[in-house]
Amino acid sequence: MNAQELKAKTPDELKDELVSLKKEAFNLRFQQATGQLENTARMRKVRRNVARIKTVLNHKAAEAAN
Repeated sequence: MNAQELKAKTPDELKDELVSLKKEAFNLRFQQATGQLENTARMRKVRRNVARIKTVLNHKAAEAAN
C-alpha cells in the first residue's frame, strides 16, 4: 500500500484500515512469541503501513484545521 492510495481514502476508511493493521500486528507478535511466525518480514510491512496511515491521517487533520 502506498501513500497515493491512502490519500485517496476518507479518514473513516483510513481509521478502519488502521484498526485492522493493528490487529494483524498483534497477531503477528503473538505468533512470534509462540514460535509460529514464518514470514518475519510481514511484521515490518505492517508496522510501516501503520506509520503511513497515521501520517496521512495527520496531514488530513492539518488540512482540515486550516
